[in-house]
Amino acid sequence: MRAGRALGSLSEESVFLETKERENFKKWEFGAGLQEGKGVSPEMSKYSVFLPFCPLSRPVVPPLIPPKIPEGERVDFDDIHRKRMEKDLLELQTLIDVHFEQRKKEEEELVALKERIERRRAERAEQQRFRTEKERERQAKLAEEKMRKEEEEAKKRAEDDAKKKKVLSNMGAHFGGYLVKAEQKRGKRQTGREMKQRILSERKKPLNIDHMGEDQLREKAQELSDWIHQLESEKFDLMAKLKQQKYEVRSISGQAQAGRKGAGKGRVGGRWK
Repeated sequence: MRAGRALGSLSEESVFLETKERENFKKWEFGAGLQEGKGVSPEMSKYSVFLPFCPLSRPVVPPLIPPKIPEGERVDFDDIHRKRMEKDLLELQTLIDVHFEQRKKEEEELVALKERIERRRAERAEQQRFRTEKERERQAKLAEEKMRKEEEEAKKRAEDDAKKKKVLSNMGAHFGGYLVKAEQKRGKRQTGREMKQRILSERKKPLNIDHMGEDQLREKAQELSDWIHQLESEKFDLMAKLKQQKYEVRSISGQAQAGRKGAGKGRVGGRWK
C-alpha cells in the first residue's frame, strides 16, 4: 500500500514539472516574439508580467525527471518500519535494564548502610552495658569494703569499751594513786600538737595522678571521698568516746572524794566512834 502511495506521489510530481515546463516554454516564445517585433496574441498577453524574468539569453532549465524504481525491486516499507520499531524497542529495553541495575545497586548500598548503623548501635549498647556492669561491681565492692571496715571498727570500739570498764572497775579506791601516777607520766608523754603532727605525717601520702586516665581519676576521687567520710566518722566516734571518758572520770573522781570525806568524819583520834 505504501509503495502504491509513493508511486502516486511521483506521478503527481512529474505532471507538475511537465506543466511548469510548458509554461516556461510559452514565456520563452513570448519573449522571442517581442524581440522580433511581432505582435502579442491575446493568448500570450497573460505572460507579459514575466517579461523582466525571461530574457532571451536566459538558459532553459531542463526538466527534473524523478528516479524510477526498477520493476524487479520493491521497497518493503513495512519491513523498514518493523526494523525501526525493533531498534527503538531494543534501546528502550537497554535503558530499562540500566535503570533497574542502578536501582538494585542503590538498594544494596542502602541495605548495607542500615546494617552498619544497626551494628554500630549494637556495639554502643554493648559498651554501655559493660561500663554499667563494671560501675555496679565497683560500687558493690566499695560498699562491701565500707561495711567490713565499719564492722571492724564497731568490734574494736566494743572491745575498747569492755577493757575500759574493766580497768575502771578494778581501780576502785586506788583511783587517787592512779591520777597521781598519770600526772607524773604526763610530762613524759608527747603533747597533743606533737601527736597530731605525727599522726598526720603517717596518714598523709603523696598523690601522684600524672599517669592516670579518666576512669582511674574517677576511682581515685571516689576513694578519697570514701576515706574522708571514714575519717569524719572516726572523728565523731572519738569525740563521743572522749566525752564519755571525761564523764566517767569525773563520776569516779567524785565518788572517790565522797568516800574519803566520809571515812575522815567517822574517826576521832584515829579511832572509830
